[in-house]
Amino acid sequence: MERIRSLFEKYSGAAEYNICPLPSSGGNRQYFRITWSGGSCIAAIGTTKEENAAFLYMARHFGKLGLPVPGILAVSDDGMTYLQEDLGSTTLFDAVAAGRRSGEYSGDERRLLRMAVETLPAFQYAGASGMDFSKCFPVQYFDRTSIMFDLNYFKYCFLKPSGVEFSETDLEEDFNRLCDRLLTCDSGHFMYRDFQSRNIMVPENGELRFIDFQGGRMGPVHYDLASFIWQARARYSPQLKEELTEAYLEAQSHYAVVRRKDFLTDLRQFVLFRTLQVLGAYGLRGLFERKPHFLKSIPYAMDNLQEIFASGTFPEYPCLCRILEDLIPLYGHREQRGDGKLLVRIFSFSYKKGIPEDESGNGGGYVFDCRGVPNPGRLPEYRGMTGLDAPVVDFLKEYPETEEFARHTAALADMHVDNYLERGFTDLMFSFGCTGGRHRSVYFAERLADHLEERYGNTGKLHAVLIHREQNLEREVIR
Repeated sequence: MERIRSLFEKYSGAAEYNICPLPSSGGNRQYFRITWSGGSCIAAIGTTKEENAAFLYMARHFGKLGLPVPGILAVSDDGMTYLQEDLGSTTLFDAVAAGRRSGEYSGDERRLLRMAVETLPAFQYAGASGMDFSKCFPVQYFDRTSIMFDLNYFKYCFLKPSGVEFSETDLEEDFNRLCDRLLTCDSGHFMYRDFQSRNIMVPENGELRFIDFQGGRMGPVHYDLASFIWQARARYSPQLKEELTEAYLEAQSHYAVVRRKDFLTDLRQFVLFRTLQVLGAYGLRGLFERKPHFLKSIPYAMDNLQEIFASGTFPEYPCLCRILEDLIPLYGHREQRGDGKLLVRIFSFSYKKGIPEDESGNGGGYVFDCRGVPNPGRLPEYRGMTGLDAPVVDFLKEYPETEEFARHTAALADMHVDNYLERGFTDLMFSFGCTGGRHRSVYFAERLADHLEERYGNTGKLHAVLIHREQNLEREVIR
């Protein structure tokens, strides 16, 4: 904080002022808003001198070209702290929040989105003019190393944790082909790298201003457009995506002569690549670090994949396409039935006769092995009974592990039901197995059915059906 005070006082000469910390962004830099009688500004403290230097160089370079970036007001001697123009607190992400939530963007929201993509070519083409790309950090170019890093990010952080089987050799060959294909595109431009709505400010005058370009490098123009229009949780309709793409192409035409058909063919390759990169990030932050925001974002990325595949697969990447087609039903949103309810099926079964099949086509759900609980079927007085009979129920309740087992399965069920409801899934399956499928499995299936009826019975969100397979009994638990 002392570094900020020293720099600000030297810059402004003010003795009275207020410093207020701002929410952290995706990086490690800290931001503060300073207000005083003369106005306001933003102070930033970086952790990497090279990253700060890249931002400061690019901001000054773009500023000289008249591009809409924040002005740099002052920089500390060590380059670790700087002051920049205050652009307000409203990002484009905030300004179009209503459209993102509903999936229906208003005329004003669409206008702002078009403004963003119409400004992008100015950075990519004019911004590249005279730029010293050796100043870029952490890399200067979009090259094979950076592409393979992102593809392996997807493989190790998302694909492998998913459990989907694949051939390492075949996938590596597809990755190399995809890398070769991306590198055929003209790369002599400025690639913003993180061109997204959170990095675009909407000041009170309504003129967009652009920030956080310090990760930029020399590269193809398609990457930024794919990043913006196919942002996973933006929920842009296919029509809006086409509208924004056409707005970009019109603006691009002022800087370069580009064959539209070829550009769109190349763009589709970058949409695939960018989606894989995003899934890698969601895998790390969501599947490994269990951060809810990233877990909730995964189905939206799958929606993008499904939309891409609807216009045709990528025959040049056969292994990758098979993998993605397996991942979409695992992690994507599901089409809901007409009534919009989640169907929960609860089975009891005998392991001797095999695990129940999942008729929904989703591969099954939870399978709980009840054979670790004392077996009433070993006692002659209970052999003719099932877990529906009071003497068997009383026998099982005498053991503390019975209650513990039921408590844990109920907790897992609640977590999964809530998650599936949020993601719009249509089917969920719980199967309880024991040796004969008569006593313990029946008892625990009944316990879970009672629990779900109590918790969700009046919500109007579930159908629940209980099937005791070996007794050929079935009943509706929640209509």
